[in-house]
Amino acid sequence: MAWTSDAPLGLVVDRAEGPYLYLSDQRRIVDMISGVAVSSLGHGHPAVVEAVRKQAERHMHVMVYGEFALRPQVDLAACLARHLPPALQVTYFVNSGTEANEGALKLAKKATGRSNIVAFEGSFHGDTHGSLSVTGRPVYQDPFRPLLPGVHMLPFDDESALQAIDERTACVITEPIQGEGGMNVPSERWMRALRARCDETRALLIFDEVQTGFGRTGSLFAFEQFGVVPDILTLAKAFGGGMPLGAFVSSAERFQALRSNPPLSHVTTFGGHPVSCAAALAALHVLLGEALPARARAIEARIRERLRHPAILALPGRGAMLGMQLRDARLTARTVRRCLEEGVLLGWTLHSDCLVRIAPPLNIPFDTLDDACSAIVRALDAAERDMPP
Repeated sequence: MAWTSDAPLGLVVDRAEGPYLYLSDQRRIVDMISGVAVSSLGHGHPAVVEAVRKQAERHMHVMVYGEFALRPQVDLAACLARHLPPALQVTYFVNSGTEANEGALKLAKKATGRSNIVAFEGSFHGDTHGSLSVTGRPVYQDPFRPLLPGVHMLPFDDESALQAIDERTACVITEPIQGEGGMNVPSERWMRALRARCDETRALLIFDEVQTGFGRTGSLFAFEQFGVVPDILTLAKAFGGGMPLGAFVSSAERFQALRSNPPLSHVTTFGGHPVSCAAALAALHVLLGEALPARARAIEARIRERLRHPAILALPGRGAMLGMQLRDARLTARTVRRCLEEGVLLGWTLHSDCLVRIAPPLNIPFDTLDDACSAIVRALDAAERDMPP
């Protein structure tokens, strides 16, 4: 098995249940990152497991890119449409977040006949070439250049910079709240100005809700909190309820662009796999039925109340998508290691070695959350004691 870091954790997971990972060495640890915002219902939720079992017994792969009508896809797309605005009613299923963004970029270019793309500094949209091209972090881009031409990076949450969006721009892609870039929440004023500028220039606005979607930030989708609706929405991570699934969503009119010149302008072999769609529909029913988006706001309040320590400089983010900003990389690494010894799994964000990701399952019991926060505070105390003078 390949790995892409010099020091992988190397934890051997025997099983996982609810908010816990059970390791081969008999340790039980609290998963406070939810598989990087994937396991929003915890691990092995009974409704999701049962949906997977039932669909696997019916059929698994047959053909998924629109030639057959598969009940799990139809039911999931219909459920999504009921909870999205009229401009977002048609769903194209893929396998992952980066694929969702690739499809969204292609759709925008095909639908507008334009080629330029605007993205934002500090963003993260995936690691395939197109998605990497619109990721605002040169350290990850430079080894793979040349990337897509015509991509223009603007500062995030800077209203004056939006004039760079013009009549040559096919689309603007952004996370409503930047995740890997530091849990950055933009102002509502900026989001509305961004929407207005896209309307002025007829550029399409893509919201990457791969990490923020499905209740993570306190509403079903983060864009709802800003009063702004995108032209294209991308989804993944928690979408599949623990199974691999992504999607890009737009209007029926816009999706006409992928049907001709040539037909099948975008295809996928496994995207929208029926077992993944069945799991996703079950997870969405649980998420809505148990009002877990609202619970994300309660999780945020609880974490902010309990994570108080002189070493914590800030807790940026929203809902159950928070970061713990520490003063330097050495303290951060020691704290994460100490937390693991205390039975709490944390990790830093991709763009920062000083920002610790905090993204627990949305249904984590509050006593488990409280215990995890206490363990983090103890780990901070121990990490500071361990620091050389």
